[in-house]
Amino acid sequence: MSRLTQDEINRYSRHLVMPEITLEGQAKLKAARVLCVGAGGLGSPLGLYLATAGVGTLGLVDDDVVDLSNIQRQVLYDTADVGRPKLEVAAERLHGLNPGIEVVTHSLRLDAGNVMDVVHGYDLVVDGSDNFPTRYLVNDACVLAGLPCVYGSVLRFDGQVSVFDATRGPCYRCLFPEPPPPGAVPSCAEGGVLGVLPGIIGALQGLEALKLILGVGQPLIGRLLLFDGLGMGFREVSVGKSPQCPVCGVSPRITEPVDTVAFCGESTGGGEPVRTIRPEELHDARVGAAPPLVLDVRNPVELDIARLDDVLEIPLPELSARLCELSKDRAYVITCHKGARAEQAYRLLRREGFERLAVLEGGVDAWAERVDPGMNRYT
Repeated sequence: MSRLTQDEINRYSRHLVMPEITLEGQAKLKAARVLCVGAGGLGSPLGLYLATAGVGTLGLVDDDVVDLSNIQRQVLYDTADVGRPKLEVAAERLHGLNPGIEVVTHSLRLDAGNVMDVVHGYDLVVDGSDNFPTRYLVNDACVLAGLPCVYGSVLRFDGQVSVFDATRGPCYRCLFPEPPPPGAVPSCAEGGVLGVLPGIIGALQGLEALKLILGVGQPLIGRLLLFDGLGMGFREVSVGKSPQCPVCGVSPRITEPVDTVAFCGESTGGGEPVRTIRPEELHDARVGAAPPLVLDVRNPVELDIARLDDVLEIPLPELSARLCELSKDRAYVITCHKGARAEQAYRLLRREGFERLAVLEGGVDAWAERVDPGMNRYT
């Protein structure tokens, strides 16, 4: 096991005097290799705390650049970093905090073809992703590789944390065998998150990761911790290993990583092609002889930020119950923020027999960019 230098002894002195850690435990942290999936809201506090705790090798997976909307919750970055690759900034910041660690960057989007190569060589994985496809992909890869996965998720004022380790307990699919159908849960963009919440949940993920490395305490294996920020309370749900689990059960049918249809801000795909109309085309059509009616399926709070004139506003979750407000003889152009929810609405209406439909390409965000520069934009 790696010996500590005098500089490391000084740096980690508050750890070394703890009987649960001591020199031996700090040496375990130094030798550990942890992969952090996502360098955003959860990955930021997670990376900061694992780096300062002395985890010897930190792997970071992300393919995004810093956006101004990230700064509200992604504390690894500041305003001057906008436009830079996240991993470039993250590596600089973490090395600045602790020059003694190694930061390995994986600048890519995980998929079934690369995930096993990425997780190879790490001791555990911490999932800080913000979408269902990545969560299921990371879970399956960890089960197949025999690695524990520290799970976390946030939405609005609520958060969840658990440790999924199929060698000692359940995996993520034991709890949620399949992803939810499109539209069943708010997407990352439409749901929102209070900026401080990823700090709370990311720190808890860091705590679980350190406990696993040190072999101390009671990790959240078989337990899902739920945090209610508005009520300021925690509660715990027991999670059992499912014999029918498709990846870690008695007769698994998932024996290699598989890509899952994207749900978080991406096209839902499948079925017939969706007819689209460009913002410029819609602008011309709206001043023509027989203009289509624009159907905006965003949530009311989004409409307060940016609103189109002379449109029908029905939030996507209410659309099925309000079909009586629509006419199958009318032409509709469906829009949302950037297009994903509009596609869901398009397919719903097609199943109900509506034919004169199109989706605004790029949503109201593209309209603001290309037709009405004075309109507010949000991300």
